[in-house]
Amino acid sequence: MVIEHIAIIGAGQMGNGIAQVSSCAGYRVTMIDIKQEFVDKGMSTIEKSLNKLVSKEKISEEEASSALARISISTDNSSASDADLVIEAIPEVLSYKTDLFKELDSFCKPETILATNTSSISIDSIANATRRPDRVIGMHFMNPVPIMRLVEIINGSDTSNDVNEVVVNAAQKMGKTALSCNDSPGFVSNRILCPMINEAILTLEEGVAEPEAIDGIMKLGMNHPIGPLALSDLIGNDTVLHIMNVLHEGFGDDKYAPSKLLVKMVEDGKLGRKSGEGFYKY
Repeated sequence: MVIEHIAIIGAGQMGNGIAQVSSCAGYRVTMIDIKQEFVDKGMSTIEKSLNKLVSKEKISEEEASSALARISISTDNSSASDADLVIEAIPEVLSYKTDLFKELDSFCKPETILATNTSSISIDSIANATRRPDRVIGMHFMNPVPIMRLVEIINGSDTSNDVNEVVVNAAQKMGKTALSCNDSPGFVSNRILCPMINEAILTLEEGVAEPEAIDGIMKLGMNHPIGPLALSDLIGNDTVLHIMNVLHEGFGDDKYAPSKLLVKMVEDGKLGRKSGEGFYKY
């Protein structure tokens, strides 16, 4: 299996980042979203990111121009029909993903690999919406995609070894370190990360310390580059809540129950950086 053309479904923060690293790796890329304004904004973000890399002398102007030239945009999912690898980067709603994968399965080539950038939703639940579960896999890129080195590769119950190998190689060609795991609630990254964030929120909820102290202790004492509360604001408190609910439901264990403070903050619209307020104001 040779990957030459990659289609990215979703032109938001994750999607345009994946499109950028794919094109910089030499792949032909089609970036797709439901509205023209979304793909235009995604392209603008990529252009700014590439210009920043040029200014820092990480890449040449010629390399940046070539990368941009390899990206085409569309508002029609069928533009992915001849792709060798499709990477989905749409909102974390199971029904959205299963509907999309069922649609992709209907017109993509039989050999096309369908990958999801989900951070927590079961690969099997997505793969079961298709007639090719052996060719469905998770490619969990980290945010921000152009900077973070890891891609967490998640194998479903039916994902073939050949598909895993091809996807690992593609991620490595993008300059990433690809580490594989098996389908399980939260995979590895969020099964460990989000309960830690939730514990930090419980520490705040119980009045043990203020946000600056909690984050400062974890940064200075544990050498974390960012404190857990600031990280929750960066990820999005609604996303952290969603993942905690996935873990709580998936494992049926109350140790994964989300903090009441986290639930209330999401209800109050204090989602973090994207809303202008979370555990900190932005």
